[in-house]
Amino acid sequence: MKQKFDIIESTCVPLPLENVDTDQIIPARFLKATTRDEKFFGDNLFRDWRYAADGTPKADFVLNDPRYGGCILVAGKNFGSGSSREHAAWAIAGYGFRVVISSFFADIHKNNELNNFVLPVVVSEAFLQELFESIAADPAMKVRVDVPGQTVTNLATGRSERFEINGYKKYCLTHALDDIDYLLEQKDKIEAFERARA
Repeated sequence: MKQKFDIIESTCVPLPLENVDTDQIIPARFLKATTRDEKFFGDNLFRDWRYAADGTPKADFVLNDPRYGGCILVAGKNFGSGSSREHAAWAIAGYGFRVVISSFFADIHKNNELNNFVLPVVVSEAFLQELFESIAADPAMKVRVDVPGQTVTNLATGRSERFEINGYKKYCLTHALDDIDYLLEQKDKIEAFERARA
């Protein structure tokens, strides 16, 4: 969903597991779907961890725990590894997450998130561990992600870190533009460039 990114302040969903791959994010059987409906993929985010074979929610999985919510997912190191399926980013966005915080992302998955209006925020291992500890101590604690300022703050401790983001992608997120929207925004400049070289 295209939304402008500015300052996002939210409670968090903790997933302190390392090497979460795209097949765990959205199982391969859902790749046959012909829909791009966000709700369909969001409903099947972490499907095999979230639901039993008969479709009943697993009470011990974090997305089924009423203590946790919000639009920020805090995940362990090496998030989004495995196959390059864009469906994994669709599922994260479709569930309603706008930010994923981890200490490391698989490159292709990181770009897929950015292309689907989910911001991957890379933090240090120490900061990530502090976030997990703060969430465990108080599930109602919040994190502030300042996209223009490129900082993430644990509001429980007041500690902040700066994160990196490609300048082009930052512009697109803060203006709610996908790649096509950006090109259309540049239409006059493109046409002037073509006329100058005719």
